[in-house]
Amino acid sequence: MKPTLLVLAAGMGSRYGGLKQMDGLGPNGETIIDYSIYDAVQAGFGKVVYIVREYFKEQMEQVVKEKYSNVKCVDGQPLEFQFVTQELFKIPSRFTLNPEREKPWGTAHAVLMGKDVVKEPFAVINGDDYYGKDSFRILADWLRAHEGKTGEYCLVGFELENTLSESGGVSRGICTADADGVLTNVVEHHKIARAEDGKIYGENSVTGEKVELDGKALCSMNMWGFTPDYFDKSAAIFETFLEKNINELKAEFYIPYAIDCMIKDGTGRTGLLSTPSRWFGVTFKEDRPGVVAKFQEFADQGVYPTPLYKK
Repeated sequence: MKPTLLVLAAGMGSRYGGLKQMDGLGPNGETIIDYSIYDAVQAGFGKVVYIVREYFKEQMEQVVKEKYSNVKCVDGQPLEFQFVTQELFKIPSRFTLNPEREKPWGTAHAVLMGKDVVKEPFAVINGDDYYGKDSFRILADWLRAHEGKTGEYCLVGFELENTLSESGGVSRGICTADADGVLTNVVEHHKIARAEDGKIYGENSVTGEKVELDGKALCSMNMWGFTPDYFDKSAAIFETFLEKNINELKAEFYIPYAIDCMIKDGTGRTGLLSTPSRWFGVTFKEDRPGVVAKFQEFADQGVYPTPLYKK
C-alpha cells in the first residue's frame, strides 16, 4: 500500500500573490513544496492530492506537470497527481451562505474536499512548511501500519525549540498525550519566542497568561495522518459546526477542532508521534535568507540532489 499525500495549498495563491511568485528558495529555484514532494516519494507515498482554489487550479496543474513529470515512486511507477478545489460554497446544500462571507472554511474544510479521490490512508501537510525527511518516513510507516483500520489517526509532533523563528514570536499548538502516547489536548499559544534568559515563553490562548514553555514539548505543525473513515466523521462535525457558524464571516473549521470533537466523543483515537526533524518556513520576510542558506547547506552536504528534479 502506498499512502497518499494531501497538500493544503488553497491559500498559497493569495499568500504569494499568484503562483508565478511562489518563492524559489532552493539553489535552483526549488520551493518548499518541492522538497516535501521529494521527501514523501522517498518515504513511499504514491499519490499527491493538491487542495487548491479554482482560480489558480489550471496554472498549478501546469506547474506540476512540467516539474514532476519524470518523478517515479519507490516501486518505479509514476507518481500520481490529482487536484481538487476548496471554495466557500462547497458546503452541504441545506445551508445558505452569508453573502458577505469571502473566504472558505479553514483547514478541516479543505481536507474534506479530498473525500472523493482519497480511498487509502493519507497524510495532510501545509504546502509552504518544510517538515524534513524523518517526519515523512515516520508518518508513512504509521500509515502503512494502519491500512484497513478505522478511527485511528496521528499527529506528527515537533519539539517546540525546533520550530521557533529568530525574527519574531510564533503561534503553536502545544500537545498533551496520555501514558499510551494518545493525544488528549492541543492548546494554542501565541507570541512564542526565546527570551534573553534563554527560556521560551508564550501566551496561552485560553487563559491569556504569559507562561514558560518546555523546549522539548511537542507541538503541532499541521502534519497529520488519517485513515479514510476520517472524512465521514469530519463531515458530520462540519455540519454541526455550520449550524452554529453559518452566518459568521470569519469562523473557520480547523483540523484540531475536528480532532478535539472526536477525542471528546470517543470516535477517534489520535496517536502523538515525535520527529527529530527541524521545521522551518518563511513566517516572516526576515526568515527568508536563513531558509535559503539552509537549502544551500542541504545541497552542499548532499542531503538533496541539485537540481532537485531533472527535466
